[in-house]
Amino acid sequence: MIASLGFTAPIVLTALALLPVIWWLLRVTPPRPQRIAFPPTRLLMELAKREETPSRSPWWLMLLRLLLAALIIIALAGPIWRPAADGSMQSGPLWLVVDNGWSAADDWPARSRVATTLLDEAQSAGRPVVLVGTADGSGQPVEPAAAGDVRDRLAALEPRSWPVDRAALVPLVERMGAASTPGSVAWLAGDVGGEGADAFETALASAAGDAPIRVYRSGAPGLVALAGVDNASDGMDVRLLRLDGAAPETVEGTVVARDRRGFSLAEAPFAFADGATETTVRFDLPVQLRNDIARVDVPGSETAGSVQLIDDRWQRRAVGLVSGGSADLAQPLLSPLHYLERAVGPFAEVREPRSSDLASAVDQLVDGGVSVIMLADVGTLVGSTEETLSGFVQDGGVLIRFAGPRTVEGVDALVPVPMREGARVLGGSLSWEDPQPLAPFDETGPFAGLETPDDVSVTRQLLAEPSAVLPDRTWASLADGTPLVTARGFGNGWLVFFHVTADTTWSTLPLSGTFVDMLRKLIGLAGTPPGGEGQVSSAPLPPLRVLDGAGQLVQPGPSVRPLPAGAVAEVALGPEHPPGLYGTEDGFRAINLLGPDDGLAPLDLGPLADRAVITDYASEGPVDLRGWVLGAASVLLLLDALAVLVLSGGLGLGRREATAAVMLAALALVVTPTPGFAQDDGFDMEAALATRFGYVLTGDDAVDETSRAGLSGLSMFLARRTALEPAEPMGVDLEEDDLAFFPLLYWPVTEDAARPTDEAMAKVDAYMKNGGTILFDTKDQISAGTRVDRLGASPATLRLRAILDGLNIPPLEPVPPDHVLTKAFYLLQEFPGRWAGGPLWVEALSADVTASDRPARSADGVSPIMITANDFAGAWAIGTDGQFMFPTVPADPFQREMAIRTGINIVMYTLTGNYKADQVHIPALLERLGQ
Repeated sequence: MIASLGFTAPIVLTALALLPVIWWLLRVTPPRPQRIAFPPTRLLMELAKREETPSRSPWWLMLLRLLLAALIIIALAGPIWRPAADGSMQSGPLWLVVDNGWSAADDWPARSRVATTLLDEAQSAGRPVVLVGTADGSGQPVEPAAAGDVRDRLAALEPRSWPVDRAALVPLVERMGAASTPGSVAWLAGDVGGEGADAFETALASAAGDAPIRVYRSGAPGLVALAGVDNASDGMDVRLLRLDGAAPETVEGTVVARDRRGFSLAEAPFAFADGATETTVRFDLPVQLRNDIARVDVPGSETAGSVQLIDDRWQRRAVGLVSGGSADLAQPLLSPLHYLERAVGPFAEVREPRSSDLASAVDQLVDGGVSVIMLADVGTLVGSTEETLSGFVQDGGVLIRFAGPRTVEGVDALVPVPMREGARVLGGSLSWEDPQPLAPFDETGPFAGLETPDDVSVTRQLLAEPSAVLPDRTWASLADGTPLVTARGFGNGWLVFFHVTADTTWSTLPLSGTFVDMLRKLIGLAGTPPGGEGQVSSAPLPPLRVLDGAGQLVQPGPSVRPLPAGAVAEVALGPEHPPGLYGTEDGFRAINLLGPDDGLAPLDLGPLADRAVITDYASEGPVDLRGWVLGAASVLLLLDALAVLVLSGGLGLGRREATAAVMLAALALVVTPTPGFAQDDGFDMEAALATRFGYVLTGDDAVDETSRAGLSGLSMFLARRTALEPAEPMGVDLEEDDLAFFPLLYWPVTEDAARPTDEAMAKVDAYMKNGGTILFDTKDQISAGTRVDRLGASPATLRLRAILDGLNIPPLEPVPPDHVLTKAFYLLQEFPGRWAGGPLWVEALSADVTASDRPARSADGVSPIMITANDFAGAWAIGTDGQFMFPTVPADPFQREMAIRTGINIVMYTLTGNYKADQVHIPALLERLGQ
């Protein structure tokens, strides 16, 4: 127990030696004389002389004051429970190494708290600090700096969305050792290991020399990661991982699939069995809904590892198969459609037309909405069929054709390059040439990254006419340079031709796994328009949106670089290439933290196991006791004042009664818990005594002050222009405060706003259902247009959707022209704030309400929710000097006036309902309009 207590200023404890002096002073100082009123005749009874002794302070009062003095001395000494071993007792620089990779987001508050405490101790002791974030690369400064200067860097340190490459940090550790000799080392480590951990730990131990090393670990059992998505034929499977040995017997949760707008499409529960580190969940959705999934995540686990982004490569495209052969030849192992169906079935939805007529079959597939059509051994197309397929490709479809006996005599114009008549025979008694293998795939082509199979040989081939464009349109070739696959862009789609059959009569390619991979890449071209000269774009993919440490898509920073063409699968995640979306609005590629072949390995502290002290964040973190000690001293001070009052006769009690009263008061203070409802009673009383508006506290001082000033300014204008005189607005803590006292809550939403707990959101839901109205303001109308991504909304709007996820939100619509809000007090058609142009969203009225009675609703209902992006509070806010705090954009006084009128209409609508929709007001309104 005593070993777990430390002090930031232990020299102050020497003042405890003064306690005997304080005791002597208290002993020789008599208490205040007590005055007693008595009649004059009482003097006669006191004439007898007797021995008197001076009055002394009671022993318990002296003990109380000595204890009070001791507590003040101890508080000034800075008591800390479980101080870090590398605290102020050490000398020399403090090396503060913080793991801030993707797994750090799971326990970042605890990690940040410990780092701040260590920095405070170093600053109190005057020790310099070297701060290193393990996910920030090897270019960080390693020279010791003052703790005050390092504090800003620590505040800016945050979890990253990529893994920690500890092997790359070895040179950084060596530079640290060359720059300074540490007095102590604190490594705030994560639980996820990986390659290079042993080398990093060995280098850290060597560079630290004899300095003590303390390693902090979280032991977080709830770390869950998503590693791969498989959109199978009967459902989408998602693979989940957890650390081996770091979790309790069972871990349960939910995986949510979301569309590009952030709305939930499906939820699937998961549970890790005892000892299991991997599990799988399935989304049983129709193919059309599965193709709309753009993101899969685990609510409550805000890390980049708990997110899987999905692009069109994971979609199950509808592929139509048509064969030019007759039905009696369409048998397994003899039909080209059999090989095509087996090849594309694992990743696409295969459709075969019911009609055997080629023209009817093509019409059925195009009308059915397929993305890719494969024609096996189909020769010249008739005019109407060629026209249908031409329109299909120009609209973005992919037409893949295969050679065969019917293409030998000639083909139509829907091919990438002109074809020769007759097939080239390789091998056999009548040929001088041997069967040809495949040539390596071009690294800049669509088949880049595929392995060239050694067991594939081609015995027959349809040749293309030589031309200047043939090399550019050849995507795969044989070893002798003749084309195997040619392609070109056609409109918004693609024409692809295999110069061999889809079965094994001309080559063994359909028996190879490379055939499956080639078709997968070709089907992935659906929806991707051709680049320059009708070819697949080879330009680098610029970053579109990247994941931050909390798993949210944000704008890429200046250090993020484009992905080289063809390097999507081999990209090394890091500061230059974090997980996210790369490409353009028309087409992008999703880069995820973990893939289907990845796993989670726990961190092994082998090289440091015997050298370092292992500490847990939650149970071993330093705790500052100064507040507790000063609180106890305050209680003793109150008891001392009470004792003096009693002993002086201020309460009319005798000495014995006074002692008993003081003892009972002290006992009551010790055993009685602090009433948790005292603050709530004060809040409830203040909120209930007057009509006032509330604003949700966000934790951001600037945002909260703007909300307060805005509602205060609106209250002032209401008092000047209406009969309502609201009191000053109050900040509302959704977790603690009661919402029922406020007719209107203003809730500003920022892109980094934290979602309240489920209990708080249940209070919000009950508030709206019972007649309360919440005005949500994303305040980003002026910037949202430049920050809307392919996922459909600005960051603040996406955050609002995440906050409202799970609530029973009614359908919304922009305020209609005849809504009560347009005439609740002023006649309005627009609702500007500090910004203009954004609509004000309210609950949509039911479809059965006609235009004439549209505002009339049962029970004078008021929309429980309003949403804007125009920054209303910024337009209403008035500073202490009586001037508006923020200019409107544009700086138009009329826009400010309209913003004030908007606020007054909102308040009147909230307080009075839809009484303005009463027909008795129509003549007066028409008269004012001059109609």
